[in-house]
Amino acid sequence: MENNLKKHWHQNFYFFLGGQFLSGITSMIVQYSIIWYLYNETKSATIVSLATLLGMIPMVLLSPFAGPLIDRVNKKKLLILTDFIVALFALILAIVGFLTAGFPIWLVFVSLFVRSVAQTFQMPTIQSVLPTLVPESQLTKANGQLGMVQSANFIIAPALGAQLFATFDMNYLILLDVVGAIFGIGLLLFVTIPKINAAGEKIHFLSDTVFGFNQLVKNRGLWAITIIGALFTLIFMPAASLYPVMTMDYFQGTVQQAGLIETIYAVGMLVGGTFIGLFGKFKNRVKPIVASYLILGITVGGSGLLPGNQRGFILFILLNGIAGLATPYFNTLLMAMIQQSYPPQILGRVLGVLNSLMSLTGPVGLIFAGPLADYLGVEKIFLIAGIGTLLCGLAMFLTPSARNYDLDLQARLHQEGDLK
Repeated sequence: MENNLKKHWHQNFYFFLGGQFLSGITSMIVQYSIIWYLYNETKSATIVSLATLLGMIPMVLLSPFAGPLIDRVNKKKLLILTDFIVALFALILAIVGFLTAGFPIWLVFVSLFVRSVAQTFQMPTIQSVLPTLVPESQLTKANGQLGMVQSANFIIAPALGAQLFATFDMNYLILLDVVGAIFGIGLLLFVTIPKINAAGEKIHFLSDTVFGFNQLVKNRGLWAITIIGALFTLIFMPAASLYPVMTMDYFQGTVQQAGLIETIYAVGMLVGGTFIGLFGKFKNRVKPIVASYLILGITVGGSGLLPGNQRGFILFILLNGIAGLATPYFNTLLMAMIQQSYPPQILGRVLGVLNSLMSLTGPVGLIFAGPLADYLGVEKIFLIAGIGTLLCGLAMFLTPSARNYDLDLQARLHQEGDLK
């Protein structure tokens, strides 16, 4: 960190978190509303899965090339630009809604696609900025606090979004994206993001992407974790995309109950993220990651065995609260290990490749998710996802380079600190 930021890093970091909260919550309300709108209009699990698929394709295709750009451009301007683009397309969608009787499905899909393109650049930018905003000793806690903000968004957005969706016209809900962007950009203007060495260098997308890939592959433990994470995405994403269908179709629930499930899951995430944010010191961060796989497998798989009635829905609420509690341990602790594994000037390139590989298998699963849910029943998709997640946790535990990765990383960082 630059010397002039060390004394005031708390203030700088919390302005950053505040901007992420305000822009994130409005964006998520709009995202949920769009998915609910699509399901209410079509009553098709396939359409919901297709919408989720369109939201993932940019992450897969563009992430490897986003990394080189992120490493070399002004990160604050990039975050502002992506917020502006999302707000602009939300405004276009709202105007079309005001002028016509409804939203053309193709335009809704285009809007989701553009939002995903913006997120493809936003997420690795945020991930690569974080190590420059806080001291290294606070990195796990900072990731936990960022996870708390994101979990708070997950808590508020579904419940508030469901209520607003039932009360207000979709056109007005979509305009929330514009309001959120204004507040998010406004706070971001007060954040100082240190310049890193790679900023301003010439970009070579292909060679930079190959460089990021090679940096990841030669790190054997992290590479193994990435491959297992990609398999997890393949297996878990179909179920994750079908939560509204599970609630409203299988359990015969309402939009409000679909929002409640998202909220309960997010409350669990907030509790787990709060624990990491307050007590984020683990001797071996791989252990809680493996535990999160096992807990997710049991709870999600168990959801697929519940009876399809309101009594089963009550148990579904309980299981999803437990699943939410386990979720931050995988995302937050893995990101902290990645951030400590590479210097800031190449972190964007590595994250771009890693995010692409983690996301690559998601669309494959989503292609089959909707048709399989319509054919087998959505509860069977949850059962399959649970069993597959358990196997992923077992694979990570049985792979020595993955199981011992954090122990080796901490030993290396300690040795480097002694040399300094």
